[in-house]
Amino acid sequence: MGYLVDGAKLIKRQSNNKRHQPIKQRSKQPAAAKQTVKPANSEAIKRRSQSNIPATTMSIQKISIRFFDDREVRAIWDEEHSKWWFSVLDIVAVLNEEDDYNKSRNYWKYLKAKLKKENNQLVSLTTQLKLMAADGKKYNTDTLDSSGVTELARHFPNNRAMKFLEWFLYSDNSLDGQSKKKAYTLFEGNILDSIEVGTAKGLQQIHAYLFGGLYDFAGKVRQKNISKGGFQFAVSQFLGETLKQIEAMPETTFDEIVDKYVEMNIAHPFMEGNGRSTRIWLDLILKKQLKKCVDWSKVPKRDYMNAMMLSPTKSSVLKALLKNALTDKINDREMFMKGIDYSYYYEENE
Repeated sequence: MGYLVDGAKLIKRQSNNKRHQPIKQRSKQPAAAKQTVKPANSEAIKRRSQSNIPATTMSIQKISIRFFDDREVRAIWDEEHSKWWFSVLDIVAVLNEEDDYNKSRNYWKYLKAKLKKENNQLVSLTTQLKLMAADGKKYNTDTLDSSGVTELARHFPNNRAMKFLEWFLYSDNSLDGQSKKKAYTLFEGNILDSIEVGTAKGLQQIHAYLFGGLYDFAGKVRQKNISKGGFQFAVSQFLGETLKQIEAMPETTFDEIVDKYVEMNIAHPFMEGNGRSTRIWLDLILKKQLKKCVDWSKVPKRDYMNAMMLSPTKSSVLKALLKNALTDKINDREMFMKGIDYSYYYEENE
């Protein structure tokens, strides 16, 4: 769940409890501060292979970005062999806690030479693929598959390597990992075209798809009150009416769309998975009404969380943040996949 203050503007109220006052009557004080994390280091993903070896190409590319302790690990899907390939330099940077790209590259050169001298087969398992760097260009990059990554980590005799392996081997099988895989297929199967845009039903459709088979309440509006950090979300007793009123809000301009998104976030209609579902819901509205969507890779986690924390009483911060990240790449596979990666990253450790 995201950072939200208590109550919802559109709830029909039959109580004098201050927690359920309209936004106009809410205190202008922001919600209690939450622990924030450092944004992923953009320099750490400026990777350029110096090799002249031609990169292997995939017929249909599916890109993924994983996050370990807020550091990016880029991956690309191999359709022919049905497996992911992971950037070696990203993993080296993670295992050495190194932000300097050149130092990571030099360490990998040293390790490759050492492994070759020992007749270790790990180097021969690497494949060069083109991955996008922070400058928006694609460069040849050494990659390893899952088994290769596991073997590589064993050459880093430290506690961080063990922690990384636990995360790497567990992440895809976790509940979030399974949900994330389902999110990818929203684009692959053209399922997005069948979802109602801007309605409560459409949001329920998204939630049901992302969490179906994982939560027994997938796609179902909650019947219980929930809170986080001492703040209560919209009262369940009035959620049905609240959702109808949010659904009726205008969505012809960018400001109107974000206002609608903020109110849906405040409503928090599900027991879990609200943020991940609602961000997709937001992009579908932007796509339909403005022919735009959010490039979530341009929205740092800390900035986004802080903006969401302020949004019920000061939505201008969120609007400025999202407006600067708008793109017209509304039908771009990589843009969608990258958005899913960042959306799930926002929820980590929250």
